[in-house]
Amino acid sequence: MPPTRHSAVLGGGAAGFFAAITCAEALGQAGKVTLFEATPHLLAKVRISGGGRCNVTHSCFEPAELVKKYPRGGRELLGAFHRFQPRDTIEWFGSRGVATKTEEDGRMFPTTDDSGTIVDCLMSAAARAGVTIRISTPVRSIVKEAETFRLTLGNGSIEAFDRVIVATGGNKASGGLAIAESFGHSIVPPVPSLFTFHITDPRLTDLAGVSVENAVVTAPGTKLKTDGPVLVTHAGLSGPGILKLSAWGAREFSEKNYAFPISLNWTPPHTRETLIKALSAVREQNASKQVATFSPVAMPQRLWERFVSAAGIPTTTPLGPRQQPLTTSPGHPAHGRGVQGRRQEHVQGRVRHLRWRETVRGRLQDDGKPQVPRSSLRRRSARHRRRHRRLQFPERLDDGILGGYGVCAVKHG
Repeated sequence: MPPTRHSAVLGGGAAGFFAAITCAEALGQAGKVTLFEATPHLLAKVRISGGGRCNVTHSCFEPAELVKKYPRGGRELLGAFHRFQPRDTIEWFGSRGVATKTEEDGRMFPTTDDSGTIVDCLMSAAARAGVTIRISTPVRSIVKEAETFRLTLGNGSIEAFDRVIVATGGNKASGGLAIAESFGHSIVPPVPSLFTFHITDPRLTDLAGVSVENAVVTAPGTKLKTDGPVLVTHAGLSGPGILKLSAWGAREFSEKNYAFPISLNWTPPHTRETLIKALSAVREQNASKQVATFSPVAMPQRLWERFVSAAGIPTTTPLGPRQQPLTTSPGHPAHGRGVQGRRQEHVQGRVRHLRWRETVRGRLQDDGKPQVPRSSLRRRSARHRRRHRRLQFPERLDDGILGGYGVCAVKHG
């Protein structure tokens, strides 16, 4: 009989479980797979992801589009996504009894809305495949001798394996980074990603909880631009539109020491001209109403009232024909219109482009991971490009943006 292959997987998160299950199912009786987790807790981040519902994947089924959701390293994932993409993720879970659903924004969750469903699925699949799981067992170092990898465990003991997959995730205290460096990889220092924006602005005071379903956020002076829901918080701004911008601009913002300007369009896809037309139509149809009585554009009433107040317009001012229309934007002076006309210009300007000269980093959703550059790994397998065909790094890579893209990437180990 051929010798039994023994594979080790380092890390008890989603990537580690996917890797261990895939290896064990492929080897069958011809091999053994052991998963090492340094802590007592398996799949800890899966349990809390998606607000406890577990955002499994995203309904984006074209690899060329899917790679655009990864701020760094998308090109290296293109080939992998031609072999395994969200449609395969759905089928993988479906074949194991987990039904999924798609929400309006494309995010996909188990129909139970419970991350425990995903945890139970992965645990059961690992058990059926015969994966041996060892918790509270850190791996401190790996040395390759001939065709064997010798793993030094936390208690000092040494065990031998034929193949090793490192999926240690974002824990800086794990041995994953030291192992990668010992095999010749360079490590890209981590920078914070997925963080809120801290803004001190009286226009946002007492508006915590107010949200806009679709806004466009840009960072002037850069090419950075995202869209999505934006939430006003006690400290400034958050929500998917803000968090996505922080992911795309993670390294640029770090270089600026997190002091950077942003601009927010509250009413896309309005241009200056279409917004002028919309506001004029509302004014004509509601001439007797007071300017702060209702929001004439798609934004919360409280936010509209704040813009009116910030423009210096009394809230009891009627929209009637005696008032100058809200038609011009900052940079286009209203000749001969007086103070009232200029104040109305300010409302339209704030609706389309509210700018802050300096924003600083707020609360972190993800503190960033030290990364193995994708360029040092083989695109098809995440194996070490230089010399070790049996050593893989499926999760020491950059993550995607919010919305369930992480699981798509980690499955390719």
